[in-house]
Amino acid sequence: MSTAILTGQPVPGSSLEGDLRSLGFDVRLAHDAGDAGTLLAAVPADQRVAVVDARFVGHVHALRLGLTDPRFPVAALPGAVSVQPAARRALTGAVARESSTAGGLAIATENLADRITTALDADGVDVHRPELGTLVAAVPTDPQERNEARQAVSAVDDEAVRLRSAVKARDGFFTTYCISPYSRYIARWCARRGLTPNQVTTASLLTALIAAGCAATGTRVGFVAAGLLLLFSFVLDCTDGQLARYSLQYSTLGAWLDATFDRAKEYAYYAGLALGAARGGDDVWALALGAMVLQTCRHVVDFSFNEANHDATANTSPTAALSDRLDSVGWTVWLRRMIVLPIGERWAMIAVLTALTTPRITFYALLIGCAFAATYTTAGRVLRSLTRKAQRTDRAAKALADLTDSGPLAELLTRFTRGALSRGPAYVALLAGALVVLGAALAPYGSGWPVLGAVIYVLLSPVALARPLKGALDWLVPPIYRAAEYGTVLVLAAKAEVNGALPAAFGLVAAVAYHHYDTVYRIRGNAGAPPHWLVRAIGGHEGRTLLVVVLAGLLTVVQFKVALTALAVAVALLVLTESIRFWVTAHLGGAPAVHDEGEPA
Repeated sequence: MSTAILTGQPVPGSSLEGDLRSLGFDVRLAHDAGDAGTLLAAVPADQRVAVVDARFVGHVHALRLGLTDPRFPVAALPGAVSVQPAARRALTGAVARESSTAGGLAIATENLADRITTALDADGVDVHRPELGTLVAAVPTDPQERNEARQAVSAVDDEAVRLRSAVKARDGFFTTYCISPYSRYIARWCARRGLTPNQVTTASLLTALIAAGCAATGTRVGFVAAGLLLLFSFVLDCTDGQLARYSLQYSTLGAWLDATFDRAKEYAYYAGLALGAARGGDDVWALALGAMVLQTCRHVVDFSFNEANHDATANTSPTAALSDRLDSVGWTVWLRRMIVLPIGERWAMIAVLTALTTPRITFYALLIGCAFAATYTTAGRVLRSLTRKAQRTDRAAKALADLTDSGPLAELLTRFTRGALSRGPAYVALLAGALVVLGAALAPYGSGWPVLGAVIYVLLSPVALARPLKGALDWLVPPIYRAAEYGTVLVLAAKAEVNGALPAAFGLVAAVAYHHYDTVYRIRGNAGAPPHWLVRAIGGHEGRTLLVVVLAGLLTVVQFKVALTALAVAVALLVLTESIRFWVTAHLGGAPAVHDEGEPA
């Protein structure tokens, strides 16, 4: 349980104690700063502590935002400050100084919470102050001010504010107008019954997997049921985030589950559609794998660009300024959000086309829409990068290097090629990727030419390690490597022309893509990249690409299918085991809670 130390004389008729208890606080009274210090010392070190002025008047949700949000070690409102165990020492020091300065006089409680907040600011502690909007949080000093504050509280429905704030501030058109108007009430229903965001996230995953199973039946009834269930899964997907915001139930594990399950749901559904089509005699596995490759590469473009620029200095450009001006006009905002085909629009399109058409048509539409969106977003980001004068940080360069997923071969070759590959990483990576993919595409299956292309690809792979990736277009290196690796696997599996090769390739790309997504989520959570042994064990992008190409050159098509299957299983077991171990350990170990609002994925 958390503890709230109420300072000063209680105000007759105040509901503050009851409000704090409703938020899970054990309330204790302090008559002066010395009492506050004594009570603080008696609270177990692993508990949250809040110091609240007894004269506080405000909405319960204002207290909830200021005192219970798990994402921030220190948070403050007028007349209240809350500290998690990580910042406990800073709070103890501030209270001790206030007690010493006041000489133990009762006047030491005169807005002690605000004085503690000021002291924490002076000590360089990062104090979070939530945006309250129309919510009231005040410390009246006389009866008239108190009456005015109470009237202001009565004039605003904090439950309505809480429901509005549960919805993500930036989202797609479909989600904003077709889902969120009612999913927020589902979130409230879940909160009142004690359900957690992780439980809703899991329910969304299970619903999507059932939808994929329905699609795999290959019947019209199954396709209609799949479309409906996919939409309901998306409703639950919106609900889990809204529940987290509504009840402030943020966690490291929850953020990872939410992000990871989104990808698992979508790609499992692609597999279900491909299985359903196969039952009807139509092989669309190549289209399903192509859709997964394209969607994953789109995400890597987003991740790399954002990591490269989010903490850059002098980060301005005419293109960015034009984009900001367009975002100031209502209809252009929604148009630009829709044409990038975010998850809401994308899943709605997939669901409707599944129910009304065939898997092949669904995949054609998905590929065309995602290709247009990828071209639009990538072109805009390239223009921004070429016109902006950004100075990227060492942290950004490290994140990009981690996202490249370079393995032991690239590390070994770096010792010999550092000087030769220190210029134009994006152009070198593009050349290397084009050679390996075109070699696999143009040569017949079993030819040695793709192996030569893969060897050149490996020889050029140290470009990502030769120098810090701080150039204007260096953020393109990770997505180029992803496209090269995934594209090579797709092309070779398609050229094998044997039943089961493309599904095996689908599994391999899914396992590797999971590893790459996991890397992104660790970086976003400030947890660093996956351990070096894991990257070495699964070969890095260059090692896996070379291995797949060599296997295609040496094995028969049936043997190649078996080898792809075995490789997919091995990679999946390694990355899933390490990923689950890491995120569960981080959650149980009390890692800082995170909640990634991000871009609509």
